[in-house]
Amino acid sequence: MSNIPDSVPTGAIRYNTDSNKMECWIGTKWMQISVSSPDLDGGARGVIAGGNPATNTIEFFTIPIAGNTTDFGDLTRSDFLGASGSSRTRGVFMGGGSPTRTNEIDFITISSTGNATDFGDLPNVMAHGAGISNQTRCIMAGGGNSGGVTNAITFVTTASTGNAVDFGDTAIAQEHQAGASSPTRGLIAGGNPSTADAIQFITISTTGNAQDFGNLQALGDVMMGGGLASPIRAIFAGNYTNKIESVTIATKGNTSSFGEMTATRGCPFSNSDSIRGVISGGKTPSVVNTMEYIQIMTEGNGVDFGDLTAANQNGFDSVSTAHGGL
Repeated sequence: MSNIPDSVPTGAIRYNTDSNKMECWIGTKWMQISVSSPDLDGGARGVIAGGNPATNTIEFFTIPIAGNTTDFGDLTRSDFLGASGSSRTRGVFMGGGSPTRTNEIDFITISSTGNATDFGDLPNVMAHGAGISNQTRCIMAGGGNSGGVTNAITFVTTASTGNAVDFGDTAIAQEHQAGASSPTRGLIAGGNPSTADAIQFITISTTGNAQDFGNLQALGDVMMGGGLASPIRAIFAGNYTNKIESVTIATKGNTSSFGEMTATRGCPFSNSDSIRGVISGGKTPSVVNTMEYIQIMTEGNGVDFGDLTAANQNGFDSVSTAHGGL
């Protein structure tokens, strides 16, 4: 490979022709990106949990294979609108409402089925925040409770158990945002109140405050549940529209139009195996059980995938064994 250029932005992606591997610049060196999809019954597994009205259900599906979801187990409590994330092996569900906001954190082992186990607690009761994760950390950004909205960002180390600790702050106090991740960067898009079209980013491996990334094009405000990604591209959808928009995670800038969903969806679920994104449920304006998918690296409209076990919205999502942060 040629020498490193004088200025490489953190999060830049390259293909190493010597090793035949994709690599990401983390500020001091190039790190290999894992692009494998762990084979669980035919490919990467997507998991969604909870919902509104509050429920404790967890269900799963195989992302590369269109079809309906299957029962996985139960959360330790009935909840909706928390933040979630995962490593390749473990899914983490943070906060939420039942309808009273909670500070509880649950986890599951994604490759098996069964009920969730207590992980620890958030510093405060919190719901409606954005979930961001890579192989090491699960992060909750923003959210709200009876005291109002917050700009706090907290995180846990996914492979351990324990309470969440402070990461930094978002630029403003917000809730209802969407989260998406590469292995190095987390994006926080939309939110309510104010500057609803803003996108911010954090570097997951460090701690610190979020920085400006760019703006959504036709989306904003109620983006919760509408974020998914590959290591290269983040997708945002929903906001009670049929619009889908995308950005390149390693470079700052505004979204561009990606395509349209098969239905107008608000507060959906979203999962990814870094190749395919699946968007499920939400309000159309009635709450539905339908699922659809897109190919993340090509622009285009959503295609029918299957059905959830029941009509659902506002739950935990972005949990899989091969999402963009892994």
